[in-house]
Amino acid sequence: MSGVALDHVGVVARDLTALAGQYEHLGFTLTPFARQADGRIGNRCAMLRQGYIELLAVVDPTAGSATLDRFLARYAGIHILAFAIQDELSVFARLHRAGIAAAPAIRFDRAIDDTDPDGLHARFSLIQLPDQPEGRINLVRHLTAEALWQERFLHHPNNAVALADVLIVVDDPAAAAARFSRLVGCPVVPHPAGGLALDLPRGCVRLVADTALSSPAPRIIGLAVRTSDGNQAIARLLVERGIAHRRAGDSLTVDADAAGGVALRFVPQG
Repeated sequence: MSGVALDHVGVVARDLTALAGQYEHLGFTLTPFARQADGRIGNRCAMLRQGYIELLAVVDPTAGSATLDRFLARYAGIHILAFAIQDELSVFARLHRAGIAAAPAIRFDRAIDDTDPDGLHARFSLIQLPDQPEGRINLVRHLTAEALWQERFLHHPNNAVALADVLIVVDDPAAAAARFSRLVGCPVVPHPAGGLALDLPRGCVRLVADTALSSPAPRIIGLAVRTSDGNQAIARLLVERGIAHRRAGDSLTVDADAAGGVALRFVPQG
């Protein structure tokens, strides 16, 4: 089994305030507003005990972002998928041996809170893989995990605790899975619910070809979040706030329109 794990997803929208409002309405506690990319892009994050959801949008329209504009020309939703790595030098060497044209790791540094630029900073070492049809794939090592995973950010009214899985719709699951296996450096296994999945020690990335999902492939269509209370808090919250959702077995799925274009599923912790 690979040491690479599911780290986070990046949800892209045109309006960060509106997107953050949706996720707070769904019961997530978000980190303060922060900037990156020379101040052009803003983010807020739903930090979980395992993994997190990053919400992103352009906040300086005079400068803009060609990358986010390109993403949004396709759809609003998940466009970034990041995997946690332990040693960027060995990962870069593996990519080189596999013939993958990735640039060496670069360091990123940003304040946690835009109102406190001299406060805690999040620092990352990042390998950005060549853009894939499904979206941007990053390999990241957190150099200051304690700055992001602060206890005050980890308590959510919906009792979310972990990023469980990410669902990707593709034209050819076998071909896409083989490509992802080379990029991420992990084996592929059949998924019990259908399709193929990356064999990760934490989290799951599943690749399916399912026209019933009514989403053009390829597309990172949705994610599942584990809750610590058997979905009791989120079930109550969805009803009280009138948020459209559907139940299937022990899981609850929120309509994509209520989650920034993401098919967001809540599942009880196993």
